[in-house]
Amino acid sequence: MRREKMSLAEFQNQIEEMEKKIREIQIFSEHQGVDLSNELAQMEKKLYDLKQNAYSNLTPWEKVNLARKMERPTALDYIKEVFTEFMEFHGDRYFGDDPAMIGGIARLGNLPITVIGQQKGRNTKENIYRNFGMPHPEGYRKALRLMKQAEKFRRPIICFIDTPGAFCGIAAEERGQGEAIARSLLHMSSLKVPIISIVIGEGGSGGALALGVADKIFMLEHSVYSILSPEGYASILWKDSSKAEAAAAQMKLTAEDLQDFKIIDGILKEPLGGAQENLREMSETIEDILKNEIQILRVQPIEKLLEKRYQKFRNIGI
Repeated sequence: MRREKMSLAEFQNQIEEMEKKIREIQIFSEHQGVDLSNELAQMEKKLYDLKQNAYSNLTPWEKVNLARKMERPTALDYIKEVFTEFMEFHGDRYFGDDPAMIGGIARLGNLPITVIGQQKGRNTKENIYRNFGMPHPEGYRKALRLMKQAEKFRRPIICFIDTPGAFCGIAAEERGQGEAIARSLLHMSSLKVPIISIVIGEGGSGGALALGVADKIFMLEHSVYSILSPEGYASILWKDSSKAEAAAAQMKLTAEDLQDFKIIDGILKEPLGGAQENLREMSETIEDILKNEIQILRVQPIEKLLEKRYQKFRNIGI
């Protein structure tokens, strides 16, 4: 479907107005005992068509903004829906715990797995606690500790990527941010268990790549994955962060772009309007792909798995 020439924000305003009218008619129908089912059906059809028009052919910048929406499901949201018996572990055994990086053990069906994810907040208070999903070095060291534990007990590893980038403050640099990310990249390349990573929102810079050295990488339809933020790209290229929209158009950061470049292995279709519109539906899609892919990866000899993982990243860019 070809989208009308309106911005996503304009479409969203129309969608909100339509949804408000539908709620008002539903309340009136219930209170007055009047059957307005035909009128409601027509309005819901118009709402569906409006959403179809709004979310077809989104621009890269619109996808960036959609991926950053505060209402978008977080790693913990998916963990609660997709897995059972989740037990969160804390701390890196060096410095402390990092709330921006969560992880632990759980079950996917009957299979024990290790799950790790970057965690954003739902509001300002929670975002401050989670550092807006930007991990410190101790977050990456905690993630690596859990990965090594998974290898010891032969548990597959599942990573949820959702970060603007690793935290770049002075304290993080003093505690070895670059070294922590590099060590994660090094060890993930040789871990002797299957690894699957899913970009669920923003996948920014080395902070995202530190969880991205996997046998299979998937992206949600409206997520983004890039070398840095569009604002950072514009600041470097044009010395003007306000040109972020133009930067996003050049960066090839959408799921479609990354699949074309064979950097990711697949795109997970989102519910109409984005994953936040139907968490259960999105979680079922993620659960299905994880069960299928882990079953395929687990039967492969470890040597073959490691060689394919190595070649996967060696061939990027060729």
